[in-house]
Amino acid sequence: MFTGIITDLGEIVGFTPTAQGQLHRLRIACRYDRTTIADGASIACNGVCLTVVASGVEGGRTWFDVDAAAETLALTTAKHWTVGTRLNLERALKIGDELGGHIVAGHADGVATLISREDLPDMARFELSTTRELARFIATKGSITLDGVSLTVNTVRDLTFSVLIIPHTLTVTTIGGWNARDEVNIEVDLMARYAARLTEMK
Repeated sequence: MFTGIITDLGEIVGFTPTAQGQLHRLRIACRYDRTTIADGASIACNGVCLTVVASGVEGGRTWFDVDAAAETLALTTAKHWTVGTRLNLERALKIGDELGGHIVAGHADGVATLISREDLPDMARFELSTTRELARFIATKGSITLDGVSLTVNTVRDLTFSVLIIPHTLTVTTIGGWNARDEVNIEVDLMARYAARLTEMK
């Protein structure tokens, strides 16, 4: 489990697709202490929970390898990742850690498309659209995860919604580089999903 509070910005420094294109082996450079990364550990990369299969240090910089499988490539923006892509990183939650955002599974539900960006004096406003299937789980003042970042929904209208981003978040995540027509990973709030399922079962 995760909280949607980003703890590092990683960069893809190695990329090896299989011949069938069904699996991508990614090497991600980060600032984490190499001794704290165990094989089998879960790290959310732009909101996608991936499993560490190897790690090390090269040129004074920590790296870890993960595999992005066919399902991940089909449902998320991972299909567009390549060498140089920057990723929001978050380590898995440990017992006793502060829950600063909201409960995030790291299982991206799909993608949202950025419609517009408005840079205001003290924040930025982003409007995005998603599918009808996911839009029904998005509510004003509710929680949502975009590229692994826990955010509060500002407004909702049919298939579109908006979020307001403070300068700190723009600086310490990849959100500062978002522009119109970009695709981002979206994970809807787990509580909204379960509430909808309970309503369907009545």
